Amino acid sequence: MGKVAVLFKVYAEDGMESEAKKNISEQLKPTAMQEEEIAFGIKILKVMFVYEDEQGSSKLEEQLRKVHGVREVEVMEESLV
Repeated sequence: MGKVAVLFKVYAEDGMESEAKKNISEQLKPTAMQEEEIAFGIKILKVMFVYEDEQGSSKLEEQLRKVHGVREVEVMEESLV
């Protein structure tokens, strides 16, 4: 099996951007994470994971949703590496 890269768009609870970023980093150990301002002070986190193909991104999405400070999670991109 190959490796898969998945990029999530993560919205934090109001005023909890830095806490969500810290919790995601400590709990899930993403491959990469970047903060981006999308409009009028609204920020998102772009969080990337690379994993073995049999794991599936839905499990990662569930884990992200459970992180303290996270409000919403969307899959932006998913592809074989």
